[in-house]
Amino acid sequence: MERILGVFIALALLLLPCGNQAAAQLQSHNDGNGVPVLRSIESLRDLDYQAWQLVAYREGEAGGPLRLRVVGYPGKVRLNHPTALEVFSGERHWALTDITLNNPTLSTDSRDAAAEFDLAPLLSDIKKNRPLRLMLPGVFTELPVPPFVVKEWRELPNQPL
Repeated sequence: MERILGVFIALALLLLPCGNQAAAQLQSHNDGNGVPVLRSIESLRDLDYQAWQLVAYREGEAGGPLRLRVVGYPGKVRLNHPTALEVFSGERHWALTDITLNNPTLSTDSRDAAAEFDLAPLLSDIKKNRPLRLMLPGVFTELPVPPFVVKEWRELPNQPL
């Protein structure tokens, strides 16, 4: 009887629909100055198995500036600025401008473990939720970004707060 019950539970768990538990979710909050921010946060590993946090965000209402912040573990990495973030999807290629030094918080952070990039050129050009590969010269050679993260990034420009 226990064996049959175990098989039944295992089958039920396999057949029940479940959401993508790894998916990031868009989050809305106000920054320190009261400006509304909509963001997607995801932790991913590069091909060398180093962990990175990717924070794609929009400041203000729909149409506001779009940024991508890449954050490494402080003390393990130092990011030099300016360095363009290379983005690849199939044969397509984008070089996102490093705007880290325009951010007063990041430009004065002595840990140099974060970089910020203008995400607008990429989001205005991609039309599908295809996987991306990021390369930051001298830091990582390939950081895969899955389609569910790309989907959220594509929702940032027009998603209401």
